[in-house]
Order: sequence, then C-alpha cells, then structure tokens
Amino acid sequence: MKVYEGSDIRNIGIVGHRDCGKTSVLAALLYTAGATNRFTSVDEGNTVTDFDEEEINRKVTITSSLAFVEWNKTKINFIDTPGYNIFMNDARAVLIAVGTALVVVDAVSGVEVQTEKVWSFAKEYGQARVVLLNKMDKERADFSRALADVQAVLSEKAVAVQLPIGSEKDFRGVVDLVHEKAYLYEPDGDGKGKEIDIPAEMASDVESARESLIEAVADCDDDLLAEYLDTLTLPQEKIVAGLTKGMLDEKIFPVMCMSSVHSIGSGALLDFLQAFSPPPTVRNEFPAEGGVTRKMSDSEPLSLFVYKTAADAFAGRVSYFKVVSGVLHNDDHVQNYDRNTEERLSRVSLVFGKELRPVSAVHAGDLAAVAKLKETFTGDSLGNKAHPISYPKAVTPPPAIAYAIEPKTRHDEDRLGQSIHRILEEDPGLTFFRDPQTKEFLLGGNGQQHLEIVVSKLKKRYQVEVDLHAPKIPYRETIRGRADVQGRHKKQTGGHGQFGDCKIKVEPLGRGKKFEFANEIFGGAIPKTYIPAVEKGIIEASEKGVLAGFPVVDFKVILYDGSYHDVDSSELAFKLAGRKAFRAAMQQAKPALLEPIMHVEIVAPMDFAGDLMGDLNSRRGRIQGMETRGANQIIRAEVPMAEMLTYANDLTSMTQGRGTFTMEMGSYDFVPSQFADKVIASAKAGGVAVEEDEE
Repeated sequence: MKVYEGSDIRNIGIVGHRDCGKTSVLAALLYTAGATNRFTSVDEGNTVTDFDEEEINRKVTITSSLAFVEWNKTKINFIDTPGYNIFMNDARAVLIAVGTALVVVDAVSGVEVQTEKVWSFAKEYGQARVVLLNKMDKERADFSRALADVQAVLSEKAVAVQLPIGSEKDFRGVVDLVHEKAYLYEPDGDGKGKEIDIPAEMASDVESARESLIEAVADCDDDLLAEYLDTLTLPQEKIVAGLTKGMLDEKIFPVMCMSSVHSIGSGALLDFLQAFSPPPTVRNEFPAEGGVTRKMSDSEPLSLFVYKTAADAFAGRVSYFKVVSGVLHNDDHVQNYDRNTEERLSRVSLVFGKELRPVSAVHAGDLAAVAKLKETFTGDSLGNKAHPISYPKAVTPPPAIAYAIEPKTRHDEDRLGQSIHRILEEDPGLTFFRDPQTKEFLLGGNGQQHLEIVVSKLKKRYQVEVDLHAPKIPYRETIRGRADVQGRHKKQTGGHGQFGDCKIKVEPLGRGKKFEFANEIFGGAIPKTYIPAVEKGIIEASEKGVLAGFPVVDFKVILYDGSYHDVDSSELAFKLAGRKAFRAAMQQAKPALLEPIMHVEIVAPMDFAGDLMGDLNSRRGRIQGMETRGANQIIRAEVPMAEMLTYANDLTSMTQGRGTFTMEMGSYDFVPSQFADKVIASAKAGGVAVEEDEE
C-alpha cells in the first residue's frame, strides 16, 4: 500500500440518526472513488463496512468500521458509525480519531434525536462538521425545509454550499455554490457527474444562496468581514480560504445534498471533503492528560492512541489506532504507557472493512490497525518509551439496563467467562458482573436488543448458549423503630456446655449508612475476646431478614450488657447469642422492606412529554426536573427499579423509537405497604425461610 503523509490525509466520521443512509453514503463514495468495483447495498448484505453477520442479518450498523479511498492524490479515511441509540457509545468512542464529522440527515425527516446527539459528540471533540442532506430522491424530500431544520436545531452557522438540481424522483445533480459550477449525474451511474451550465431557471436561487454563503464566510474572520462590508463580495480565493479556516474554527458548517442509493452527488462530496476538510496535521497541538499537548507531526516522538478493539475469528484481537505523532514502522517496539508493558507491532495494516492491508509505515494523523497485541485495549496510549504521554479516553456512560445471564449447560458455563470477556473488549458499553446479593451474573447494556446481539454473538462466534431473563430485584430490609432485647444461648451436654448471653439495643440509621456496632460493655460483663463474636453473629444474621430473607441494612447495634461462664462460654456461644438477639430485635423494631430507586433521564421530542410523565407517574416515579434542549424535552425522575425492567421497549413504543434514556442506581427507599406485601408473599412462595439457630 502507498504510504501517505499527514498533509495528504483526511479523517472523516460518518454519523447520524438511524436509517438516514450513512452506510449507503459510504458505499457510494467507495464506488465512485474506485475502491470497490460495484455499488454495494445494505439490502444485499455486501457493503464493505457492515460485514458482521449480525449487521447483515439485521440490516443495521452495530459497530463502527473503517474504510478508505484515494481521491485527488489524497487518502480519505472514513469511519462508518452506528445510528441506533443503543450503539451510540461506539460512535462516541471512535469519533475521537477523526477531524471532520460528516453529519448525515434524512432530507425527508430532517434533524432527529440521534442527529443532535452525534452533533454534540463532534462539538465536544472540537471537530469540523459537514452536513449532508441525503435521500434527496425520496418523496417529500425538501432541501430548503431540511436546511432550515438544521439551522434551527443544530446551528445557525450552517450554510448551503450546494443547491439540488431537481427534486424528489427528478433529483439529478447539484450546483456547487463555492465554484459556481453545476454537475449532472446519471442515476445509478459511477457518481462522478458531468459538468454542465447552471440551469437558467436556478440563476436567481443560486445568486441568493451564494450571497448567503459569502456572508457566512465573511462572518468567520474580521478582515474578511471588513472587506465584505466595503465591497459586498469576496474574491474566489478568499472564499475558499475563508471557508477552509471557518470549518477548522467551527464557525461555519457547510450543507450539501445527495442521493446515496443512486450515487447522485458522491463525486462532488468527495471533491469537497478532499479540498476543505482539515488534514490532521493542521491542528498543531493534540490534547493529552495533565494539561500537556503533543504536536501532530512526523518530527515528534512516536505516540499512538487505540480508539477501538475488535475480535476477529482469524486474526484474534485487532487494535485500531491513530498515530498522533511520529512515524510508525512495521515491527516497531513501543511502550504501552497505561500498562507499563512493551508491545511489538507486527504486520501493521490499513483497514478496509474486514480486510487488513499490510503497510510499511504510518505517518502522524493516519489511522491503522494491528492484530494480536498482548496487553493493549481500547483507550490505551503507546509510543516511544523515552517520551511517555497519555491521551484522554472516551467517556462511556453507564449501561441503561442489566439482564441476568444464565448458561444453558455446564459446558457453556465453563466457556462463558472467556468468551464474554472478548466481547467486552470490543464493546465498552457493556458490563458483566455478579450481583453479590442475588448471586446472579448480570449483563449490562444500552437496551434489550443490545444484549440480544451479545447473546447471538456468544452462540455464533464462540458456541456458547445462554438464556437472558429479567434480573431479581435486590430488595433489602431495614427497621423503622427501636428495640432492647436479650440474646441468650445455653446448651448443656456431657462435658463442657455452651453459654453466651448478651443484651443489645437496636436503632435505625439513615439511608446508605449500612451498619454500625458500638461496644458499651463496662465492668467485664462480657470478656473483650468474645465481643467480636457477638458482632459477627449479628452480621451473619442480618444477611437474611425476617420479612422475606433479604439483607438487613441501615441499623445500629449497641452491645451494653451480658454475662458469661468461666468454663462453658466460647466465641461460638456468643456468636449464636448475637444471632438470637438480632432476630429478637427485628421482631420488635418494626421491620420494613427497601427497594432500589433508579436515577432516570429521558430524552424525547417535546410532543411526547405529557405521555412520558404520565407513564412515569404510573410507575411510581417522582419527576425531579425538566429541561428543553432544541426540539427535545429532557425529563429527570427517580423510579423504582422494579418498574423499569421493561422500560426500554415501552419507551420505544411510546415515542415511535425517537426517545432514549439512561438509568443508574440512585438510592434505596421504603416499599409502599401494598407492594411490600406482594414482594414478601412472592419471596416466601419461592422458598425463602429464616434459618433457626442450633440449640
């Protein structure tokens, strides 16, 4: 493969709401640039970037994928990202590797929920943004309406750099407002277009749109603005230079148009991205941890950042990385700064979908991959051992839901841990852990479909079969009142007997205080050596409450008196006395049931706000606040976990798939009596029993 320097590289992330045609846009660009010998299709399951079996079957992008083209002596790297909310963590994580976000918007639907989200990701990373109004050939596609929507919701700095020739099924080409040229395309052709005269009937619209473009460019720079105010125009070279700098400075966001399925406009889009997207080396400083920076240049010490990890059946673990500084050569030895280990980068490759194409060197700013690194994972920084630097990792929000995962056979159980660990390496949005209270293994993700895909991967990739089911609710028990009791354990057999006697007071603590033990024994009523045994007996007894066998929390025990026997007393006897005292206290201290309360944040179009709040109220939720963001309403609430187990599917139904939510553990609170009785009855029906002490 040809080696490109940073100035001849463009890194583009293709982002947008689901079903806006991102993968089809890239398929058209690859075909137009000659990277593929035919136009590939999501429906046919043969696109370069949707190559995973799950993606082909479901016809959706599940994980980001990389491909590149060579266009006008420039290498353009494209990262195709998911558009479904449940896979948004992946899109956010990989965007850190690009310099320009190509924000694809459905010209019929306009700006949608995930469009705003990916726009915020690009803004967070300080990236140039180009808006592409796709599906211009569809019925009800409207360039002017979609442009107005972009300006109203995403940024008023968005400005058209193209106008469409024709509309809906008659969409045939574009007018380039920057260079005042027009291009006509053959539907389903090679996408390169034929230059024509600007249609006469469009002259007035073109003149008006170009004036808006020049004015927007002038607003990006004080000198240009002064010249524009003097002459009411700008020379061509200053329009080009001003647009280039304005994009880099996030002061202008060009808007283009296309029909990806018919390859109309793909050549013009490639020309624009090559000419105006900033090369990676134009940013002099790349931010790192600790407030330091590294110049993105070949002359700097070698450093690279791993932005993604994937599991390949043949190549093993594949690490995708960006060379931030220096030049990486094949077989270089580098230091992993995060894990203090050395790695050898053998068979460094450029990535084209599922293909790894070996390359001799990778310059600063380029994207590449390497297989079989021993101890390197997503977010790690590597490079020259003598010049360590650590680049910030992408922030991954906590999973929205967790389901219990249960192997079907003993063979599946033996293989589950290793197999799911490999999947976790490539998907930072997943968690896998064992709930110490319910003893269940829980798989956390961003939605039920997210977890179902993991189950499918386990079966198809690693031949591990599991069942998913709703997790047990980790209820707890506590007390509302106080108690003063005695626990006495006395047992006489042949020889030494057993004797332990303790008096305790029990009182409630605030939520989250767990357990406190206070020793107020005076005068040696109980020897000091036996006091820890009393505490241990109480702790053991509190693991199963008297109501439904759930752990008891948020209580204080004061040991204030007791007695002992010189011969028959022992640690075991006092531990059993402590257990008896605790159970007696629980009967007196008004035991009550606690349930986990989740912090929930919902983002949905404002039209659905009323229905959503009504639904939350029906789930015993407490609205904590509301906020308007663009066309969306953000609702924050506290809702019992028991009421949220099916919320992902319910929210999809209520909002026609346009709502999203995040959920994390908040606190515990009392279960209302009418619900508590049902939980207790269910627990007892399930075989919960309070064990009796041995006499």
